[in-house]
Formats: sequence, C-alpha cells, structure tokens
Amino acid sequence: MTDNLSDRGFSPERRAGALVEALPYIQRFRDAVVVVKFGGNAMVDPALSQTFAEDIVLLRSVGLKPVVVHGGGPQIGELLTRLGKETAFVDGLRVTDAETLDVARMVLVGKVGRDIVGSINVHGAYAVGLSGEDGGLITAAPRDAALGFVGDVVSVQPNIVERLLSENMIPVVSTIGADANGQAYNINADTVAGALAGALGAEKAIYLTDVPGLLTDVDDASSIVARASLSTVREYIVDGTISGGMIPKVEACMHAVESGANSAHMLDGRIPHVLLLELFTDAGIGTMITGDLPAGENP
Repeated sequence: MTDNLSDRGFSPERRAGALVEALPYIQRFRDAVVVVKFGGNAMVDPALSQTFAEDIVLLRSVGLKPVVVHGGGPQIGELLTRLGKETAFVDGLRVTDAETLDVARMVLVGKVGRDIVGSINVHGAYAVGLSGEDGGLITAAPRDAALGFVGDVVSVQPNIVERLLSENMIPVVSTIGADANGQAYNINADTVAGALAGALGAEKAIYLTDVPGLLTDVDDASSIVARASLSTVREYIVDGTISGGMIPKVEACMHAVESGANSAHMLDGRIPHVLLLELFTDAGIGTMITGDLPAGENP
C-alpha cells in the first residue's frame, strides 16, 4: 500500500516524534479529570466540531477523564428568530422569560447536547448527555429579576458525573440548573464549567474561546500571556491591562481555580486539535492560569 503521509506533511518520523513528546504528559495526566467548555466558533463549525470530538475521545483513550460543558447561545438565538420572538439583552445576558426558557432547554438539552454526544459516539459508545437538572447536579438561583430565568450556580453535587467517569463514560453537560422548587434556570456555560471543575477537583478547566488566549493587547496576538497566577491576573484587571470582553473570559478561568481546579486554560477553539496541542506538547498553546504559589516557591 502506498504511504502518502509525507505528501500531507506528516512524515513517519514527525508522527513518531509527536508521540514521544506526548508520552510524559499522557503518563502525568492519567486518571486526571479535565473539564472542557465547548462553545464559540468551535461549536458552529462542522470541521472543528469533528476534531473536537476526536480530541475528547483520544483523551479518554489515553486515560484522562474528560467532561464536556457546552453552551448554545447562537443556536438559541436562531430558533427564537425562527419562532418570531424578539430577544432583549441586559449587560450581554439574554432576558429569559418562560417561553425563552423552554426554547433554551429544548435547544441545549435536546439539540446541542445530543449533537455533541452523537459526534463523540461515532467513535464508540462513550458519551452520555445530561443537564444540570439531572441528579440534582446544579442547584441554581435567579441572578437578577430583570433577567427572568437566568441563573447563577448555588451549589454543585457532582455524584452523577463522578459515577459516569468511574464507568469510563464521557459526561456532556447542558447548562440548565434548577432551584429547590424545581424551577429551571439557564446558566452561563463558563460559570458552570468553572463550578463543576472545582466540585470535581479537576486537574484542568479548559475554555475554548474565539481568542488566542489572555492578551495584554486585544489587537496584538503576539501579546499573549502563556502563564499567569491569580494575583497577576487581578493586577492586570485593576491596572486596565485586561479590559472589555477579555474580562469575563479570564474571570471564568479565575473562578475555576478559586473553586478547586488545579489550573484553567484559555485556548483558541478555532485551531484544530487545540486540546492536544495544549495538553500533550512541550510548548503548549494559549494561556494557563494557576493559583498563587506559596512565598519562596518557583513555578
């Protein structure tokens, strides 16, 4: 059989080198829980969705325990438009009345979640879809009366996710939570990913975004910060180095670390196989945010 790997730019030597480079990371992260927030361009681009599913399956296959948390804002907006329902936003958050909540649940749990599960299960019966309402996973409370049924995370009971992980399954979590009375709320996916990563004591919380990482100049991709501590990020926010739309992205990462994750990563989801590049290569990619080291310790 003719080997055309070289024609595609992937010689056998290059592939072997990549595997050797990945080996220590595979050994280091075996059995580690990795929570991945999936959204943005990576979700709406079919090719990127396919490579994302391949990456998640590969993580499982080499011994990691991936958990996928997904949003679905564009898909919700599209269906609301098709239904002729206008949407209002307050500080970037969708005002969610009862009808909009029904649409959000339908899209997140019944459409987006099922699509992700299906794309993963093309490679084997690994993924299981659930929402924050299942098994009391996410207890929510209203964020602001003006926003309607938009919620914040009050608590996370990760038992159902832990049971799935113990069976080597891949949980795919839709970000709908419920209060003690069973009232459902739509919750920001970044917030859920951070809270769930903390509750699981995840090794890593990974956010796939539409930017290369933490940028000190949003117009200059070369200004990326490869690694930063919580205190450094706070200083960037206070002195204005980080501003605008970058703030909620880094705050989600900070929340994950503060909640109990070992580190949080902001990656460009537009890059194929970006998860593998970050986890299994020496150079890494994107930005890693960690807790503050005790005095006298080096990174």
